[in-house]
Amino acid sequence: MNDKVKVTWTITDEAPYLATFSLLPIVKKFFDVSDIEIDIKDISLSSRILANFSDFLTEEQRVSDDLSILGELVNQPDTILIKLPNISASLPQLKIAIKELQSKGYNLPDYPDELKSDWDEQIRERYSRVLGSAVNPVLRQGNNIRAVPRSIKETAKKFPELMGLPLKEWSSSSKTHVSHMTDGDFYGHEKSITLSKNTKVRIEFIDKSGSVFVFRELNLLDKEIFDGSFISIKALSDFYEDQIKDAKREDILWSLHLKATMMKISDPVLFGHAIRTYFKEVFAKHQDTFNEIGVNPNNGLSDILSKLKKLSDDKRTEIEKDIEATYEKNPGLYMVDSNKGITNLHMPNLVLIDASIPTIIRDGGKAWGPDGMLHDVKIVIPDRSYATIYAEIVEDCKKNGAFDRTTMGTVIDIGLIAMKAEEYGSHDKTFIAPDDGVFRVVDTEDGQILMQHSVEKGDIWRGCQVKDVAIRNWVQIAVEETKKNNLPAIFWLDENRPHDKEEIKKVREYLKTYDLTGLDIKIMKPLDAMKATLKMIRKGQDVIAVTGNILRDYLSDLFPILEVGTSAKVFSIIPLLSGGRMFETGAGGSAPKHVEQFLEKNHLRWDSIAEFVAISQSLRFIFDKYNLRKAFVLGNACEGAISDILSNKKWPSRKVGEIDNRGEHYYFMKYWANHLSNQKEDIDIKEKFLKVKIELDKNEDKINEELLSVQGKKVEINGYYRPDKDIVERLMRPSSILNNIVDNI
Repeated sequence: MNDKVKVTWTITDEAPYLATFSLLPIVKKFFDVSDIEIDIKDISLSSRILANFSDFLTEEQRVSDDLSILGELVNQPDTILIKLPNISASLPQLKIAIKELQSKGYNLPDYPDELKSDWDEQIRERYSRVLGSAVNPVLRQGNNIRAVPRSIKETAKKFPELMGLPLKEWSSSSKTHVSHMTDGDFYGHEKSITLSKNTKVRIEFIDKSGSVFVFRELNLLDKEIFDGSFISIKALSDFYEDQIKDAKREDILWSLHLKATMMKISDPVLFGHAIRTYFKEVFAKHQDTFNEIGVNPNNGLSDILSKLKKLSDDKRTEIEKDIEATYEKNPGLYMVDSNKGITNLHMPNLVLIDASIPTIIRDGGKAWGPDGMLHDVKIVIPDRSYATIYAEIVEDCKKNGAFDRTTMGTVIDIGLIAMKAEEYGSHDKTFIAPDDGVFRVVDTEDGQILMQHSVEKGDIWRGCQVKDVAIRNWVQIAVEETKKNNLPAIFWLDENRPHDKEEIKKVREYLKTYDLTGLDIKIMKPLDAMKATLKMIRKGQDVIAVTGNILRDYLSDLFPILEVGTSAKVFSIIPLLSGGRMFETGAGGSAPKHVEQFLEKNHLRWDSIAEFVAISQSLRFIFDKYNLRKAFVLGNACEGAISDILSNKKWPSRKVGEIDNRGEHYYFMKYWANHLSNQKEDIDIKEKFLKVKIELDKNEDKINEELLSVQGKKVEINGYYRPDKDIVERLMRPSSILNNIVDNI
C-alpha cells in the first residue's frame, strides 16, 4: 500500500471530550509509525449547533458540518470510525448550550418557545436537528455487537470492589417495584405492516371537522416493516395519579424513568405530564400565571422555578410555598442530588431509564430520597413495551438477592440499529394530536388506508420503520456470533406485539437459510428472555441477547453496570453495511458527574479503557482488510497494554489524589511502548519504541508526581459545551516530561 489508511476519531462532549486532549496526541504518534493517519471530526453538541447556523456567524466562527460528512462516510467501504459518547441533548440542555455560545460572541438566535411567525418555525426546525438522538441514527449504518471486553470482565471478577461501585444486598421484604400502564399505551395501540412493494405513503391527521392535515410523506421499501401507535394522554395522567397515590400509601419514593434525550419528541411530553400530575393542585391554582410567564413542564421543574423569578416577590413566594406543600402531601421523589434539592423531575435529561434503573438494582433496590438516605422506590415506566424486563429483574433480585460480580456470566448484545431502525428513528414521525381526530397512514398511489388510529387532543402518535436489509444483516450477525462464541442466543421478540410479530416472521424465514446444526437459538418475548438470561448468568453462563434498538440500549447499560460496575467500559463493533467499521466506545451516562469532579478538584475519573479497545480493534481490522503488517504489530502490542493496565490496576480512581484519566493514559503509553520494544516482527518499530520505553520507565516517578500534583484544586475551562481548547489542553497535559516524550516520538 502506498496511501495511508485513515482512521476517523470523533470529538464529542463532556468527559470523553476532556480525555481526548490527553489520549489523542499519544495515539497519533503511535499510528504514525504504521502509515495510519487520524482524521478528526467534531460532532459535539456545540459544533452541531454552529454547523446548523453558519449563516448567522462570521467567517472565522463557522465550522464544518462534520456530522453530515460522517453521514456520507459511513456509507463508504473503507471507513474506519472511532466514535466516542456524545450528548443527546434535551431541550433544556440545548437552550443552555445556546446561551453559552451567545456569551462567547456567536450571534445565534434564541430558541423560540412560542411560534409567533414563520421565522420562529424555521429557527425551531433548525434547532430540532441537533436535539436528542441526532447523531446515532446518522452514523449507525450497520447493526452492532456490544459487550464488555473479556479482559475487563475477568478483571472485574478478580477485583470486584475496585472495578466499580459494589453490588448491595437486596432485602426479600423490599417494596421496590416497577409500575407500568396496562392499557392506553404505545404497546396496546400498536399496528404494524410489512410492505409488499416500494410504497410512497403520507401520514395525515383528520380533525373533527373533516379537515385533512398532511404531517409527513415517506418512501417505504419493499419488505420494510412500518408501525403506527399512540399513547393516550388521559390514560397516562390517570396512571400517574394512581401511582403517586400508591407510592404515598406504601411510603416509598416515586421515580419516573424515560429517555427524554433520545426520544426527543414523545418522552419530554410524557415527562411534562408527570410534572403536571405530581403538582396537579399547583397547576390548577396558578395556570394563568404559568401561561403568562411561559412555563412549559416538558422542560422540567428547574425551568418552572427559574421562570418564577419573573414574578413579584409575593407571587413567587406564594407559588414556591405551594410547591413545597405538594412535596409534603405527595410521596418523596427520587433525588438526583438531595443536598441541592434536585429531584428527578428537575430536568428531563437527569434520570434516563437505561442508566438510572441499573443503579437502583445495583444499590439493592434503593434510591436516594429528599432526606439524603436510601429508600425503596416505585420505578415508574409508562409504556409497557420494555417495562416488563425491568419488572422481571427487580422481582428476581427480591427472590435471589444481589448478583455476584465474581461469578456471574456476561451478556453479549446483537442490536438491530441499522438505518434508523425502530423507535430511535421515529422522531420525524412523532406528532402530538392537535385535536380529537384520526391519524392515518395512506398509500399515496391508490389512496388505500394502511392503518389508522382514533386519538384525542394531546395524544402522542408515532410511526417507526425497519428496513428488510437491516433485519437480514441482524440475523446474519446473530448466527455468526452464536457460532463463533459457542453460546446460546435469544431473540427478544414478543409475538403479542404487532411490530415484533412481523419481525418474528422475517427472523424465522432468514434463519432457515443457515446451517443451524448444534446452535441454540430461541425466540422469546422480552419478559421470558430476561427470566432465562438471569437464570443463566447467575449460574456463571454467558448468553447472547439479540434485540431491537431500544432494548440494545437498555441492556448494554444494565448488564455492564452489574457485571463490571459501569457501562463506560462497554465496547461496540458495528460492521457497516457498506463494508467499513465503526467502533463505538463506552456510554456517556456518568460523563456529567465526571466533569463536575474535574472542575471542582482537577481529577478526571473517566476510564478510557473502551477507547483503548477501540484502538486495538481498529488496528486488527486494518490488518485484516489491508494486510498492513505494521498495524498487526501495533494492535498486538496495544492488546498487551490493555492487559497490563488491568492486571496492574492502573485505571482511574474515584478518589482525588490518586490516579486519574491522565495517569491511565501514561500507563497505556508505557505498556504499549514496552510491548512494541519487546516484539521481534518489526525491527524499525522495535528500535523506535525502545527509546520511548526507556524514557517512560526512567521518568515514571517524576511523571506521576507532575500528574498528581495538579489535583485537589478548582479549575475553570471557560465553558461546558464549548470550553477553551487551549485551557483544556493545558489541564489535560500537565506533565511537561511526558509531553516532551510524546511530542518527540
